[in-house]
Amino acid sequence: MNAPQNLRTRPPKPLKGIRIISLALNLPGPAALRRLADMGAHCTKINPPAGDAMKAYTASGYATLHAGVHEITLDLKNPKGQLDLHKRLSTTDVLLTSFRPSALSKLGLAWSALRKRHPQLSLVQIVGAPGPLAEVPGHDLTYQAEVGLVTGLQLPASLFADMGGALMASEAALKAVLQQKISGRGSLHEVALSDAAAWLALPRQWQMTTPDGPVGGAHAGYGLYPCRDGRVAVAALEPHFAQRLCEAATVPISHPVKDLFKPEVAQAIARFLSGQTRKQLTALSEAKDIPLLTLR
Repeated sequence: MNAPQNLRTRPPKPLKGIRIISLALNLPGPAALRRLADMGAHCTKINPPAGDAMKAYTASGYATLHAGVHEITLDLKNPKGQLDLHKRLSTTDVLLTSFRPSALSKLGLAWSALRKRHPQLSLVQIVGAPGPLAEVPGHDLTYQAEVGLVTGLQLPASLFADMGGALMASEAALKAVLQQKISGRGSLHEVALSDAAAWLALPRQWQMTTPDGPVGGAHAGYGLYPCRDGRVAVAALEPHFAQRLCEAATVPISHPVKDLFKPEVAQAIARFLSGQTRKQLTALSEAKDIPLLTLR
């Protein structure tokens, strides 16, 4: 029996009733907080008097990440602002920060002080690098470069370390809530952006995405090709998809995995795709169930 339409489309809210305060600025913290708000948590973002610099870089991105988030301004460098914060923390489940550990200590928000004053509170601490390296300055670009995700002088296509770190931070908040349900006490969770970059870089280190790797250009069924009026991204990696692609291109093969690594097969597929229009390739994809996407 099918569920009513309103029940099928209603997103789950597993964090309903959970209160989260964030002091985290820039991208990773707000991105994590937005995900937690989407899961039903009551989220408050505390901005410094100068505001969050992210808003100057991307007003639309800032608006997207702060939808469903309550924003207030507090000056945590004066006693009044600190008192206001601690009143709020007394009824808060998770505090999210992105300061260096030394800055948190100056504000009286080090974990040793927090757990004495607010034993129910968990701390999710976003840092650049783990442990003692948390005091070393860095950013998304340096963390990506460190793990081999930056090649030549071209900047990365996206802020992968920041966005990966946001996912890890929201995951850490979920872990903190689960631990609190079991123990009744808060817990500390460190999320390092360098760790997020390292996690995202694993396929590169496994040589899957290097030029001679199966999803780096060596497999003829997985790559970007020119077509008559644009480009086409082909992702026919699995044997059955590769077989269908070769059949459509009338490229004879005896093995749907090994043969796709042969240069002559790649050249034959490239010739076929170059003679097709985007419209023809889209129709082919639908008719033959081949994973591909045409691009301008």
